[in-house]
Amino acid sequence: MTETVARTRHVVEKLENFPWGDRRIVEIDGRSIGVINVGGTFHALRNNCPHHGAPLCEGVVKGTMDDTPAHEYSYVRHNEYIVCPWHGYEFTLATGRSLVEPDKLRVRTYEVAVEGDDVVLYV
Repeated sequence: MTETVARTRHVVEKLENFPWGDRRIVEIDGRSIGVINVGGTFHALRNNCPHHGAPLCEGVVKGTMDDTPAHEYSYVRHNEYIVCPWHGYEFTLATGRSLVEPDKLRVRTYEVAVEGDDVVLYV
């Protein structure tokens, strides 16, 4: 038998007060969660880097460099990663997986949605 855990709905902010590039840190049931607006797409992650507990969601949102077949580097995946402000670990906003060790190091992600005029987080 599979148990279903009820999620709780939390209004984070009015959409009109949450412009592109902004973020909010909310405390819910003792958990610090960052909600980030990247170009109108919202992401929610646990605000604790799994490496040493840094406030991850205070980090820079960026892309990464990729090696091309011609052995040149190009900037790719613009605004898809968040960088830990303490040690520079990079995590994918959509999945929470580490760029370097995606199968070993990850941060918890949460569902976030726009419902009417509200940005809503489900925990």
